[in-house]
Order: sequence, then structure tokens, then C-alpha cells
Amino acid sequence: MTETISADNVNLPEPAEQIAALDLGSNSFHMVVGRLAEGEVRLQDSLSEKVQLAEGLDECRYITDGAMERALDCLARFAQRISGIPRGRVRVVGTNALRMARNARIFMARAEAVLGHDIQVVNGREEARLIYLGVAHALADDEGRRLVVDIGGGSTEVIIGERFEALETESLHMGCVSFTRRFFPDGGIDRERMRAAVTAARREALAIDAVYRASGWSLPVGASGTVKAIARVCERQGWSTSGITRSGLEAIEAQVIEAGHVDRIKLKGLSADRAPIFAAGLAILRGLFEQFELEEMAVSTGALREGLLYDLLGRFQHEDVRERSVVAMMRRYGVDPEQGRRVADTAEQLRRAVAGAWHLDEDYVDCLRWAGQLHELGLAISHSQFHKHGAYLLTYSDMPGFSREEQQALAFLVRGHRRKLPLSLLAEQPEEDQTRLLRLCLLLRLAVRLHHARCDGVPEGLTPRGQGQRLQLAFPENWLADHPLTRANLEEEQGYWRAADYELELT
Repeated sequence: MTETISADNVNLPEPAEQIAALDLGSNSFHMVVGRLAEGEVRLQDSLSEKVQLAEGLDECRYITDGAMERALDCLARFAQRISGIPRGRVRVVGTNALRMARNARIFMARAEAVLGHDIQVVNGREEARLIYLGVAHALADDEGRRLVVDIGGGSTEVIIGERFEALETESLHMGCVSFTRRFFPDGGIDRERMRAAVTAARREALAIDAVYRASGWSLPVGASGTVKAIARVCERQGWSTSGITRSGLEAIEAQVIEAGHVDRIKLKGLSADRAPIFAAGLAILRGLFEQFELEEMAVSTGALREGLLYDLLGRFQHEDVRERSVVAMMRRYGVDPEQGRRVADTAEQLRRAVAGAWHLDEDYVDCLRWAGQLHELGLAISHSQFHKHGAYLLTYSDMPGFSREEQQALAFLVRGHRRKLPLSLLAEQPEEDQTRLLRLCLLLRLAVRLHHARCDGVPEGLTPRGQGQRLQLAFPENWLADHPLTRANLEEEQGYWRAADYELELT
């Protein structure tokens, strides 16, 4: 079923003024299209379609053929709406189902071919941060902290934030699809099953209870499909005038248990497609109300997809949260900022010189710069094998703003900036990115070698030329003879390049 929430297809602006965000959720796929106007996002279209990707994961966590076809058919319809919007102005993210699926990369390759845009899988805490951003922009900019809850198909995000800043973010391993499979697999509902599901939800929330209570909040807010469905039932049944109340939840639970089966739930405001997973979503929200001792909850119109739009807007306005994450990592681990700057600047100079020949366009500027700034990250653990330690930190740290793919690319560059090139790790990267990532890594290695003395010693007139799997570095006359250490480093580097079937020529 396709639901059009709003549309304004008259007098559309030029495509370059539009931005779009797609949320490939575990239960539904969502898309919003907005227009940039005077530094703000004005929403134009919002589409939602139930795909049930999580329901389509088999017992080995592979997306089944049927679920994959449902998803691709939906994306083909979405693709028509965004066909005129250029790359870089569309952000597509996958959440829990794609985090879990073992064949996610196969699905993503097919989906990217349909959409014409890249797909990124975000980790749970990054999903939570984006949800909060969408909620914060949908509410009045009041002072005071908010407790935000978003119950998805495979995970539940719980956030405490103030104004537009998320302060505590967590993704709990429970969702309306996974809890349906676990507690209501045959559709039957009784008091014992419902209480077991509520207790399981409380146990999940118990892990964050103390930290969240210490932080405190003044306003509980719910977002996305499950919360909206429960609020709609509360209001249509007359159990709440606005939002969700504890007494309303209790009344809904009594009616659901009395129905005895998902097929027999008859509640005003509950759509037929929501009914099969409604009891599980209700149990999760009941558990959170009990654990956090909530009496009521407001409902936000904004969620992940709106948060994606505003995050994208921030990147256009040079307020990219990824920059803050990189600076925070450098400070936390005591990275030398001057050496990071030297290496990043030189790596970018090299990239610009060979960009045409090596097909390294502007899309790779940030990735290479961040890798240069962070290449010594692992020194905080040990000098021995510090490139491996840095790669580990980049792989497993929470880095707000970064997708899983972006963190893996950064980790590869840092891992490969010295010693042997990690060609086995390169093979784990998306096939279409492998050549470019290897070339970025080779340039980063050169920048590190040129700044081995930790000074701004790159010669004036250094001329790189790239062609195929060959790069020529032309130095001013006698420069290499006057800098024997650098020459020795670069000659050693030639051997590492040959192992990757590349040639480094020094002239």
C-alpha cells in the first residue's frame, strides 16, 4: 500500500533546488522531498510504503527474494519522483534490517542501480541522532530536555536531547516486527504473552534507565508509525484528547487482549496493515511507559527522514556534524593537529593533480582529508602497529554523522597508510569503490612519507602525473639528493606499490 501524506506537484522548482531523503526502514520505506529556500527546508512530498523488509529476513538473516522484489518495486516508484535531483542532494539510509541482513550488500547494489543514488547503512546511535534532529525541527524550539522514543520494525531508538542537540542516544534491540515474531508468532494474543512482551521491553530499557534518569527530561515525545498509530487510536477511541496517556495505553491493551488475535482487533483509527504488528508495538511502548514512569507522551510529525533532510542541509551550510566528530576524535586521542593538517593538505594537493587521470573527483575530498587528519589516531594505544589500532577505533567508535560505509572507508585508509597495503581488507569494500579507495590510500601514503620529518617540507614545484596504474613524481633538480631520508622512504614505498600492481616513478 502506498500512502501519500502530502503533495505539491504544481510549479515545481528547478531540480537543483530540491533535496530528498529516503529511510529504508525495517517495516516501511519512507521518502520526503523538500526545497531549499532561504536556508530552510520546505517540505513538498512525503511518501510511505509498507515493504516489511525485516519480515522478509529468513532464519539465516538473508533477505528473501520476495522481500527484495517488494523493496525494489517500491524504490522504482520512489525513483521516478527524485529522477531530476542531482547526486549529493539525495540521502538514502538503511536501518536495522539492513544492519542485520547478511546479503545487504547485494540488495544495496541492486537498489542503487534502481535509484541512481548511493545507500548508506547507519548504526543505531546515528539513527537515533537523526531521529532526534527530525523531531526537534518539528517541535517548538523551547527550552527543556526531551525524551524521544521511536519504535521501528527491528529496533527502538531512545534519545534525550535539548533544542537541536542529542545528548544521550541509544538503539535498543526490540521492534514491532521482531517482537511480533518472538511473542505473537501465530497472531494469538493473551494476557500472559502481552505481559511477557512488556517485561522484555522493560528489561531492554533497564540498561539505560539510570543514565537517562540522571540526565532528566521535561517532555516525553514519540515519533514514527507505531507511536502515531497508538496515538490515533487513543484519540479516536476517546481515551486521549491529544497524544498518548498511560490510561489510554491500558485501555488499548485490554481491548487487544480481549480480541485474542491480531485478525480480530477492532479499534477506531487502526489501519488494517498496521494490525498484525500492533500488539508488539503496544507492548514495547507499555514497557517504556512503565520503566520510565511516564504518564503521557506527545507525538511528533518529524522523524528519521526529516532528520536526514536537515542533516543534509547542514552539510550545504558548512555545519557538517562529521567535522565535529573528527575533531572530537582527534582531541579524545591526543592526535597532533599540525601533523594531521600537513598530511591532509598534501594528500589533497596530490589528489587534485591526478584527479582527472585517476577519476578522483570532489566526492572524495572529505574522505581523504579526514583520513589525513586521523592517520595517527592509533598512537594513543601503542606506537607498534598504530595504523591497525587507528583502523580499529574508526571501525567501532560511534561517530555522529558517519554511515557505516564511510567509517569503513576511513578505517581502510588509516589501516593502509603505512607498511603493507591491506589488500584483503580492500576486497571487503564495495566493488565499485575499490579502485578509487586504493588510489586514495596510495596518495595518503605519499603524503605521510613526504612529512616523515613532521615539517612543511614538501618541495615547491613537485609535479605528480597519473596514468593508469602508474604515478610519476617529478622533483626539482637535486632535491632528492639533498633529502636522502625522504628518498629512502620513497624508494621503500615503490616496493609496496608494486605489491598492489602500481608503479611509483621518481624523477
